[in-house]
Amino acid sequence: MQSYWKEINTLLEQVAEHEKENIAIASKLIAERIKKGGILQLFGCGHSHLLAQEAYYRAGGLVPVAPITLEPLMLHKGALTSSQNEKDPTFIDRNKDQINFEPNDILIVISTSGRNPAPIDVAFLGKETGILVLSLQSLLYKDQEGRHPSGKRLEQVVDIVLNTHVPVGDGLLINKGLQYGPASTVVGAALLNALLSEVIEEISWETEELPVFKSANLSDSHLHNEEMMEKYKKRVDFE
Repeated sequence: MQSYWKEINTLLEQVAEHEKENIAIASKLIAERIKKGGILQLFGCGHSHLLAQEAYYRAGGLVPVAPITLEPLMLHKGALTSSQNEKDPTFIDRNKDQINFEPNDILIVISTSGRNPAPIDVAFLGKETGILVLSLQSLLYKDQEGRHPSGKRLEQVVDIVLNTHVPVGDGLLINKGLQYGPASTVVGAALLNALLSEVIEEISWETEELPVFKSANLSDSHLHNEEMMEKYKKRVDFE
């Protein structure tokens, strides 16, 4: 336990120091768009989709948040199937009717390696519609050749990169030549929640009614949460 604890804390401190400027810039841009009626959409495949879900309908989290859910890219439909579809350069084109961006929306594409076609294609879709596109990825993978037909990697498509600094291979520990102790989910969740906390703080400068969920386990939360969901139900599916 102590070995992993030490390494993950060191990495979190590194990310906090190196990414504070990008978080400050991104939080202002996201807050501006949400105040104009946009929502934050998140996309990821496999374990990266867990982070897209982390931000959705979250106690203490931002209300206008929606994960882009394409089930063949998710682990519960089969780990190997998800991995194969993420690498398929035709998958997003064949399923793009399930993705809808509107003016003032924001897209965060989550992909640790930043090299597979599906996340890159979703980033391209966002750019084509003119919305703000960010990535949550590790730039330590930037020497890994992109698998997209364009030859581009994710960081070459998006407007802002939030760098997780996760080592190539994900694991923080090594034993008998194998990496273990993955970091991408822990660091990604921390970075994402730090970003959304700053978004909420930016919004708070101009309004008393913050679009934040209260915990459903608090006795006074029901009315507040119902009002929040009513406001955004045309764009976010809370059912």
